[in-house]
Amino acid sequence: METLNTVLDHLSLDRMPIDPAGIDIAVRMAAALVAGAIIGLNRERGGHTAGFRTCILVSLAACISMIQANYLLSTSINANGSMDILRFPLGILTGVGFIGGGAILRRGDIATGVTTAATLWLATVIGLSFGGGQIITGIAATFLAWMVLSPLKRLDSRMTQTHKASIRIILPFQAATPDPTLGLKRFAAKAIFTGAHLLDDGRKELSFEMRWSAKGGDETAADVYEQLSQRFELSLFRSETTPR
Repeated sequence: METLNTVLDHLSLDRMPIDPAGIDIAVRMAAALVAGAIIGLNRERGGHTAGFRTCILVSLAACISMIQANYLLSTSINANGSMDILRFPLGILTGVGFIGGGAILRRGDIATGVTTAATLWLATVIGLSFGGGQIITGIAATFLAWMVLSPLKRLDSRMTQTHKASIRIILPFQAATPDPTLGLKRFAAKAIFTGAHLLDDGRKELSFEMRWSAKGGDETAADVYEQLSQRFELSLFRSETTPR
């Protein structure tokens, strides 16, 4: 019982001893690995760029960096006599920014991968917490991250979202400019005419920017495309809705 109380005392206090024992290092690294796996598994299931192994490696790297900082605390005293340990987490967070930047892709007017980049940043902070000995803080952060990425994602998918798409309609040269939103009233669709040009066969191609409000993502765009294709000859339908 005394041994158990000693272990619980080490784990229950968010503290950062200068000289961590071997068991402390093992617990910190194991906790960082598990936390990275929990977060990475969610990203992997969603088919995102930074998935299972990436999140584990990022969390472990941050944890090991803070463990190294523990050993260097005694020598990281600047001229004013204060600890300069903040150089470590700041440097790690800056480095992860480059990895997160690689996960962000720009497609048309939208950027994808922002959530994945933020997840990597959070995995780094969690790894730093575990590496610094803040076990309770790391566990709480891991749980909150899982809540945001899993249950709250389902809630997000049920919320009404504004969708956007660029479309081009081919018509006879003499035809009047149509209203693409007819038949899409349930989506509260709006269309803005953006231009026209003459095709080689004598017909004209009209360009529109469409917006509509609905729940769901790609399946909603597919529904709108089907409705439009029944009424018009489409040469372009490019959905610009940000993936959830």
